[in-house]
Amino acid sequence: MINRKMLRRRTALTVVAVAAFVAILGGKLVDIQVVRADALQKASVNAKEDSNTLYGNRGDIVDASGKILATTIYTYTAQASPSDAIAGGRDKMVEAAAKIGAITGQGGDAVVKLFDDALKANAKSKYVLIKSGMDVTAFNKLDKLPYPWLTFSKTQARSYPDGAVAGNLIGYVSQAGNGGLEESENGCLAGVNGLETYQRGADGVAIPGSTVVQKKAKDGGTLQLTVDSDLQWFAEQTLAQQVAATGSKFGFVTVAEAKTGKIKAIAQWPALDPNNIDATDPSFWRLQSLTDPREPGSTFKALTASMLIDQGKATPTSQVLAPYEWKSGNGADLHDSGYHAPERLTLTGVLMNSSNTGMSQLGRALTDQTRYDYLKKFGIGASTGLPYPNEDSGELHPVKDWDDQTKYATMFGQGVSATQLQMVSAYQALANGGTRIPLTMVAGCKQADGTITDVPKPTPIPVVSAAAASTTLGMLESVTTKGELSKQLNIPGYNVAAKTGTAQQPDGKGGYLPSYYVSVMGVAPVDDPQYVVSVNLGFPTTITSSAAAAPLFHTIMSQVLKTYRVKPSTTAPADFPPYY
Repeated sequence: MINRKMLRRRTALTVVAVAAFVAILGGKLVDIQVVRADALQKASVNAKEDSNTLYGNRGDIVDASGKILATTIYTYTAQASPSDAIAGGRDKMVEAAAKIGAITGQGGDAVVKLFDDALKANAKSKYVLIKSGMDVTAFNKLDKLPYPWLTFSKTQARSYPDGAVAGNLIGYVSQAGNGGLEESENGCLAGVNGLETYQRGADGVAIPGSTVVQKKAKDGGTLQLTVDSDLQWFAEQTLAQQVAATGSKFGFVTVAEAKTGKIKAIAQWPALDPNNIDATDPSFWRLQSLTDPREPGSTFKALTASMLIDQGKATPTSQVLAPYEWKSGNGADLHDSGYHAPERLTLTGVLMNSSNTGMSQLGRALTDQTRYDYLKKFGIGASTGLPYPNEDSGELHPVKDWDDQTKYATMFGQGVSATQLQMVSAYQALANGGTRIPLTMVAGCKQADGTITDVPKPTPIPVVSAAAASTTLGMLESVTTKGELSKQLNIPGYNVAAKTGTAQQPDGKGGYLPSYYVSVMGVAPVDDPQYVVSVNLGFPTTITSSAAAAPLFHTIMSQVLKTYRVKPSTTAPADFPPYY
C-alpha cells in the first residue's frame, strides 16, 4: 500500500515533468511563432501554394449578321511526374502509360519511354512533357484518369472557322505578332488575365476548398464588321477564277453601300488563311487594296468630269477634237492607249472612249489648284480612316511640284497614286449625290457587359453638287450602253454606270513597264444608287486591257443586286450623245 509520503513525491515529480514538458513546448512555440515565424511562413507557402492563370478570352470577330469569323479556343498540354508515376510499381506505370497513350495517340510504349528517359536522367524527376497542343476532347478524357501525378496547363489559340474568307481583312495572331484587324482592333478584342491561388497537399493534389481568386479575368469585346461573309466568299471565289483565267498576278474586289459607305465585301487574291499564314506569300498577308497604292488610270476621268460639270466649265455635250497624240505646247506630250484618227467627241464620248487627249483639252478649263482641292475632297492623297494597320495614303503632289506633264496626266489617273479603297470612296461620293461618306468596315465593339463602343460616326464631306454627281453617272451609263465593252458590262433590267481603267505601271525611273493594272468601277442602279463595285486585276497576261476585268465586274455587281434584292430600274438610262 502506497503511503502518503510516496504519493506526494510522485505527484511532485509528475508536476515537475509536466512543467518541464510545457516549458519545452512553449519555447518551441515561441521559436516557431516569433523567432522563425517569417522564414517558416515563407517556406510553408512556397511548399504548398500554387497558382493558375485565369484567362480573359480574346473576343470574337463577327460579320454583319453575327457569324463568327475569328474566335478563341484553348489547347492543352499534359505533363507528369515520373517519380510519382513509378512509385506504385512499374506495372502500374506501364498500365497508366497505355491509357494515356491511347488518348493522346502516342501509344503506351512511347509514353513509357518518356518516363524511362526522364527517370534515367534523374531518378527523382518530377516533370516530363507528355503532349502539347491537345484539343478539349483529349483533355477531358485525360482529366478523368485517376492519376494525381498527371497535370495540365492550357494556352489560348486563335481559330478562323471560315479559313481564308476575309482573311486579309481579319488578319492573324502569331508568336511573331499580329496583323490586320487582329492588330489594329486589339483594344477591343484583348482580354485581361486574372489569377487564382490554391494549396497542394503532399501528394501534389489540390486541396478542395483552398482556391482563392486573387484577380478576376475580363473577356475582350466582340468586334462586329460591316462585311457580309457570304458575299465575301462569293467575291473571293469569283476573283480567284478570273485571276487564273487572265494570268494575273493578283486581284481585288470591293463592294460598298452607296448611301452609307459601309463595306460589304473586300476580297483579295491571293488570299490569306489566318489558320496557316505560312502557306501564303508574305507580301499578300496584308490587304493590298489599303496598303499598296497604284496609278489608278482612266477610272480617274470620272472625277475630272464631275469637277468640270460642278464648276460649269463643261456639259455632257461639250465638244472636243481628240487626236491620238496631243501636245500642250508647254512640255506635255500625251497619247491615247491605241492609235486612232482624230475623233469628234463630247465629254460623254471622252468618258465612253476613255480619251486621254480629249480629257486633257477639256480639263484645262480648270485651274490646277481647283482640281487639287477637289481631289482632296474626293479623298485622294489622304487616309480613308479605316482601322487597318499600315494603310498607305497614296501620293498627290502639291500643285507647286506639278510640271506640265503632271498637270495633264493627273486628269486621267497618271502622275498620282491611290489605293483601291480611296477610289471606292471617291465613287461613293458620286453615287451619294456628291457627298462622300467616309468608308466603314467596323460596326462597333460589343463589350463583355453588353455595351457597344467604338461605333463609327463618319462626317459627310460635300464634294460636288447633286446635279454634277447625277450628270456624271448619266455620262458613265454610256460605257455600259454604247461603249466597246457594253456587252460585258450591261446588266439587263438595271441602269449601270461604269468606268474602265487600264493603267500602265511606272518603272520608278520616269518610264513605264509593259504591265497593266486594269479596273472597272461602277454604280447601280443609277436611278437610285445602292452599291459601288470596284474590281481590279494586277498585270494580266492573256488580256492586258480592262476587258480582262469586265466579266468580273458584271458577275460581282449582278450578284450584289440579287443578294440584296435591289429593285430594277424604272427609268430609261441617260442618252447623252458621245459624238458630234
